[in-house]
Amino acid sequence: MASRALYSPRHPVLKKRDDFEDVLEERRRSSDLRYALRCYTPTLYKGLVPCKVSMLKSIVLQSDHLQCVIKQVSSESGDSTECVAEEASLILDEMAHRMQLSTVRFFVFTLSKAFKRLFRSVCVNEEGIQRLQQAVQEHPVVLLPSHRSYMDFLMMSYLLYMFDLPLPVIAAGMDFMSMKFIGEMLRMSGAFFIRRSFGGDKLYWAVFSEYVKTMLRKGYAPIEFFLEGTRSRTCKSLTPKTGLLNIVMEPFFKGELFDVSLVPVSISYERVLEESLYARELLGVPKPKESTSGLLKARRVLSEDYGSMHVYFGHPVSVRSLAEGKIKRSQYNLLPRYIPQKPSVDTHEFLNDAAFRLVRIQEENMVLKPWVLIATLLLQNPDGMDLSSLTEQTDWLRHLALAFGAFLDWPDHEACSEVISCSLALHRRLLSVSAGHVQLSVTDAPQVETTPEEAVFQRAVVVLSCASYRNQILHVFLRPALLAVAMQSANSSRKDDIYNCFNFLRNMFSNEFILCPGDSVQDFEEACYLLMKRGVLQVLEHEIVMSASGQSTLAFLCSVLEPFLQGYQVVCRYLCEETNENLTEKEFIPAVRSFALKLILAGRLKCCEALSSDLQKNALAALLRLKAVRKVKVGDQVTLKVNKIAVNSLEDTMGKSDVISK
Repeated sequence: MASRALYSPRHPVLKKRDDFEDVLEERRRSSDLRYALRCYTPTLYKGLVPCKVSMLKSIVLQSDHLQCVIKQVSSESGDSTECVAEEASLILDEMAHRMQLSTVRFFVFTLSKAFKRLFRSVCVNEEGIQRLQQAVQEHPVVLLPSHRSYMDFLMMSYLLYMFDLPLPVIAAGMDFMSMKFIGEMLRMSGAFFIRRSFGGDKLYWAVFSEYVKTMLRKGYAPIEFFLEGTRSRTCKSLTPKTGLLNIVMEPFFKGELFDVSLVPVSISYERVLEESLYARELLGVPKPKESTSGLLKARRVLSEDYGSMHVYFGHPVSVRSLAEGKIKRSQYNLLPRYIPQKPSVDTHEFLNDAAFRLVRIQEENMVLKPWVLIATLLLQNPDGMDLSSLTEQTDWLRHLALAFGAFLDWPDHEACSEVISCSLALHRRLLSVSAGHVQLSVTDAPQVETTPEEAVFQRAVVVLSCASYRNQILHVFLRPALLAVAMQSANSSRKDDIYNCFNFLRNMFSNEFILCPGDSVQDFEEACYLLMKRGVLQVLEHEIVMSASGQSTLAFLCSVLEPFLQGYQVVCRYLCEETNENLTEKEFIPAVRSFALKLILAGRLKCCEALSSDLQKNALAALLRLKAVRKVKVGDQVTLKVNKIAVNSLEDTMGKSDVISK
């Protein structure tokens, strides 16, 4: 079963993946209006007709769970139960979707036009759709797409309509409600709006959780949310959030549902619509507020070419099978079902573990285009490469990636040079090609004099944009790369010494990458297996020895992690050399960015990725987790207290870089 595969050792090279079909091919040949108005007859859960929106609201407000919380809040606040119940009703009105098929049809017509302009193809795995059609008839379904673009949830609803599947109800941030007209259109297409943070608002949480669980119990529609919580600005998978996952699993834990099917969905872009916007956000430029006027101004993207898009519907994962032997459901029988219970420690660990493994499935099913290989090489060669050398190394890297289990979409029967030429043309805004030499460059910047700081910023936008594509393939190289760096750092061939270094690096970077809790030994063995199979090293009983031909592969893998090592070292160096006693959490990111910029301008640091706020936040999270930094609340502010000895020790263990030394 798919759910058991979630916990079994992976053999990436042996994995069979489904074939794809281009769903835009037919759209280019027929009427979009006729298509949007066609007969829509979705497959239903156990043949049940979904209740009306008004009935759904009534069921939620009258539920035992919400009535219990209303009484609790009334008792704690001193307000009457009628007053609290009215507040709960207003919260639900603000939150709830009001799906209307007429609005969905309008979106289908509009999106058909837009997708044909934006993408050369939108490829979907047919077998995944067939599995989903079966799953929605048997158990309530939860859709878990990856999240790299605003396009994700639009494409999901579009595809479910296309294949006569029930339209999902989608958890969306309140940001979209500020978009006049568009916000309401999204609500009428199945979006329900929730706050980014609930704080300690017990009533809001009760309304939200009961609303989601009621839709699940009634088989109202597939529920869709993003495990990562927000769009990834770096195109790396983010550490998953478990709040909503707990809500959709709880009806099973409490015996209200026999099972729930979780369907991980991997959405891949050859070119991401928001690439330069994300890079600027990572460099401290505020995120533009969602607005209808902003959407209209963004119409110029319709004249751009964004290549192909792939959507891979993974195997449904049974919560029942997933929880077998891990969750004692009897603990939920100790209290009536309607009384709120916080997840136990065991439940929390199970949710965390399941969330990480679901995101790993998303990663493994990401379709990777040739550009991610090219971007990886160009970032490792900042002065550029001859086209012939780039072609040769890309072909070498393609075979390495495939040997490591990459899901690579490489055109059949095309010369490598032709594939690379097409990729360079699609991403021409990020690079320059002159006299057979290719390098990353600012090609669309105004030809005016700039300050050194502005020049670094412009360069960093290009580097971070390019890094977002390299990041898409990091999960393929990550474990072998950790082993390669560990072999370099250990300064020993003893297996135990190398494993200790591997484990340290894995722990250090566990906020940066998706590394499943408790899988350190399995990850180490997988890395050894992949490199041994490739002939890079020999794994003996007590030693790991590099083979004569393994140097180039290990050097490449070390270079993959170098930007992250340097970025973390910059953070450590700042905390040891520049920080003051009253550094607040809010001041941390701007201060580290300013420090990194000074190093770059002084020629002591070449790594522009050290300017990324995402990397800086992850480094701080690691230092807090390892207790090298503490948070102390002083008044209304949170201050960072640095243990400089501990930070220095961690920096030494990572390996000091000459680039940022004094």
